[in-house]
Amino acid sequence: MEAILNFDFAILDWIQSTLRCGFLDSFVVILNYVMTSGILWIALGVIMLFFRKTRTAGIILLAALAAVFLLGDVLLKHIVNRPRPFTINTSIVFLMEAPSGSSFPSTHSGLAAAATTVLLAKKKALGVIALVLTICIAFSRLYLYFHYPTDVLCGLLLGVLCGLLMLWIAKKTRLENRLTRKHKA
Repeated sequence: MEAILNFDFAILDWIQSTLRCGFLDSFVVILNYVMTSGILWIALGVIMLFFRKTRTAGIILLAALAAVFLLGDVLLKHIVNRPRPFTINTSIVFLMEAPSGSSFPSTHSGLAAAATTVLLAKKKALGVIALVLTICIAFSRLYLYFHYPTDVLCGLLLGVLCGLLMLWIAKKTRLENRLTRKHKA
């Protein structure tokens, strides 16, 4: 466990000492306000529900987001109860209000990865944009010193798995066929 913690802090401290600059400070703060609680992904999923061509993807996207929230934020954060890195290294200068709660896994990263997984499978162009956003979000969580790299990696993995699971469930239940048939009737 100590080796993982040393690895995590080595990356976090390298980012702080090497990459910290005014442009990135502003970028990650704006990005994190826009991505608060996954609101962008939720809004996208809801908007997709209004259009027949994107309805199935919207349902799958919202289900994947719910799965990440339930498994990551409600379950894993309380089981693992890992303190955030800034509670250990108290010398960090905050760029925005520090989050409360546990660090593992990164819910922001998980929600972004779930959305990206679904969008890449269902709407490639949106998926590519989501992938770029996901990379930026994952990096921002490290840059802000809000999560350890292993929190972000596990959040990303959780998001991808939840996205794949919801895509699989939709395929097995023939969700798209049911929605199309219901609309034609």
